[in-house]
Amino acid sequence: MVISFSNFLYMITTNSMLFITAVLTLVVILVNGWTDAPNAIATCVSTRSITVKSAILMAAVFNFFGVFVMTAINANVAQTIYNMVDFGGNSKDAIVALCAALFAIVTWATAAWWFGIPTSESHALIAGISGAAIALQNGLSGINVNEWAKIIYGLIISTILGFLLGWIVVKVIGIVCKGLNRRKANDFFQKAQIGSGAAMAFMHGAQDGQKFMGVFMLGIFLANGQANVTDFIIPVWMMILCSLIMAIGTSIGGYRIIKSVGIDMCKLEKYQGFSADIAAASSLFISSIIGMPVSTTHTKTTAIMGVGAAKRLSSVNWGLVNEMVLTWVLTFPGCGIIGFLMAKLFIIIF
Repeated sequence: MVISFSNFLYMITTNSMLFITAVLTLVVILVNGWTDAPNAIATCVSTRSITVKSAILMAAVFNFFGVFVMTAINANVAQTIYNMVDFGGNSKDAIVALCAALFAIVTWATAAWWFGIPTSESHALIAGISGAAIALQNGLSGINVNEWAKIIYGLIISTILGFLLGWIVVKVIGIVCKGLNRRKANDFFQKAQIGSGAAMAFMHGAQDGQKFMGVFMLGIFLANGQANVTDFIIPVWMMILCSLIMAIGTSIGGYRIIKSVGIDMCKLEKYQGFSADIAAASSLFISSIIGMPVSTTHTKTTAIMGVGAAKRLSSVNWGLVNEMVLTWVLTFPGCGIIGFLMAKLFIIIF
């Protein structure tokens, strides 16, 4: 099923619930750019390989390319998110529950941003929608266990893979570059890190862009009373719109997260920043190809931990890491409960 931009504009002007759903979805995407997308460019900014403004522009461009190219190759991540829960049944209650879930995600993410903790919007999205589906169906029948299993596997695999690849890549680079002129090596890795930062932005778009477009499509179908659509094509206009909103979010609030991930957690040199970017981008690429939704935040931060630990364990700010891990652990139950309660409340009110 294909939805043209003109058809979408007509629908949001004649369907108030679709208008509200679209606005909330775009707000969630904005918050993702605000709190999550900065992880992609954190290291290249913290090592002063590129300025903040240039990094944000680069992130905007490559986020779009990531969304566009990876969706053209396969839209498995978007399909997994779309099929993760069952919002079937009463379409009015279903769209109200989805709006409640989106509201819960914004609440959770904004609170985490306020404390400068890089929470995972991917897992907030998954938890919030799952909580709303459970509230709607009054039980776990609203959860597609097979699709949820992919998410759990992705959480475990991306975390371990990010750390291991970070450790391995920086060790290999250290061996290969041993004995090279330090100034020339720094000049090379300054340029190389701009490329690796672009690769991270590309993979952020490939992963997170698809997740939110899957929810966007779900909202459109539910608002039109189509609860059982199983086959759809993500339109180009939606890719452009989501990429633009994400870029605006990054430009608004990105520095606080950049500081936490790229500066406070572990002081990195240029070759270390390059290693972390390459390790995280590689992990995300593998996950995207096999259609496994993973957290770009978890992958990038664990890659940085691996790079720091390769030098010595004390070079990593484990106090900040503990705060991040606690937030990650609390995201599923916390955002899930908020999504559940908001859905129950919204269904009663509306």
